[in-house]
Amino acid sequence: MIKQCLTACAILMLSFSTTSALAVADASDASGVQWQVENSWQLPEKPIDLVYSLDGQRVFILTNQQQVLVYDAEGNLLGKIAVKKGVSSIDIAPRGERLYLLNDRDNSFTDLSVDFMADIDVIGSPFLGKADAPVTIVVFTDFQ
Repeated sequence: MIKQCLTACAILMLSFSTTSALAVADASDASGVQWQVENSWQLPEKPIDLVYSLDGQRVFILTNQQQVLVYDAEGNLLGKIAVKKGVSSIDIAPRGERLYLLNDRDNSFTDLSVDFMADIDVIGSPFLGKADAPVTIVVFTDFQ
């Protein structure tokens, strides 16, 4: 009985290790370290630097085309931020509300405020004012 259980465990372990090995180039020389690819996507430009937000929700990637590409954690492009030539590294504030740029061409530091907009469906909701107003202010009053 114990021998059958050990055999079943060995078969399960082998099947899991084979699956993980297919997802990466070669994990065999990583003795003592277990790892697996969690996410991967193609970039439209050559990356220079990157930073992840602390909550893991956004990825900021500096490219060689003087842009910071902003992605969500699944690899969906949220937007692009144009930067000056010579920006060589980036960092973000702990909550992701500021983006810091270092430019080694003109020896400068830039601090950008970053905000993310979200569309909120207000169709059928009560409102004051014109229905076709260019700006809608949403107030959440049912939170405790």
